[in-house]
Amino acid sequence: MITDVEAATPALCRLQLGSELRQLRLASGLKGAQVVKKLIWSPSKLTRLETGENSSVETADVMALCEIYGADPETRARLVGYAGVTKTRKDWWLTPEYRPVVGPGFKAFLDLEATALSLQNYESEFVPGLLQTEAYVRVIHQRAHQGRPSEEIDKLVALRTTRQEILSRADSPLKFTAIVNEAVLHRQVGSAQVMRGQLTHIIDVAEARPNVRVQVVPFQAGAHSGMNGAFFVIQFPDRLGLKPMVYLENLADAIVKRTDSDVERYADAFSDLQAVAAGPAESLSMIKEAIKEH
Repeated sequence: MITDVEAATPALCRLQLGSELRQLRLASGLKGAQVVKKLIWSPSKLTRLETGENSSVETADVMALCEIYGADPETRARLVGYAGVTKTRKDWWLTPEYRPVVGPGFKAFLDLEATALSLQNYESEFVPGLLQTEAYVRVIHQRAHQGRPSEEIDKLVALRTTRQEILSRADSPLKFTAIVNEAVLHRQVGSAQVMRGQLTHIIDVAEARPNVRVQVVPFQAGAHSGMNGAFFVIQFPDRLGLKPMVYLENLADAIVKRTDSDVERYADAFSDLQAVAAGPAESLSMIKEAIKEH
């Protein structure tokens, strides 16, 4: 539960509101289909509210749900307060500067990342976004978004680098554990100078920030549990009552997985990767050796 609604971010309010609305529905014994029938809503509208996907939430919708669920006055006031924050303030990634380049799936991830206590990320093809340099990410976006205007590429680069501020935020910096395939160290993205700068940056961040841990899965580890692709396991502060979630993305889509079985599967996979990866000190040594290669 949020103790200070006025100081909370819109992303946090959206997630907390969705979580509490779902809990109220389950406590009332109502199925989603029953609720949307009563309110003459589409099923997707209730789903978006319960998963915090809407950029802003109408207070009238919240009041209608509270009425059906029989919420007490204190709960109603708190949930309406959450909705009010989403209407009056915007997270930085939903401002006019960035919104045109933030798709729905990635917007959902940014909401979760901004609220998270810890983030576990496995990457097989490139350096994790929170550790990328501006030069490195620019090369990636230029290749991935060929034909896009240069000003859009600039926005995508700025979006990526601005995200990284979460690692150094004054109020509880994100606990970030990154595991990369050894191939990431050797694949030249851009020039050799770009790669040297990128790999040096990883070392600098990992050595300077106790909340950042980097490990490398060496080639000799053979087959491992991350061979199906990159993923994120996201955990939240206990006080929020939000369960861990998983984020996946590919060329066509970006999705958030919330079911307990899915989250457990990916959490176990990440634990397995930590076991087969080189330790943090050895991993940094591997990165330093790779710098020489470039």
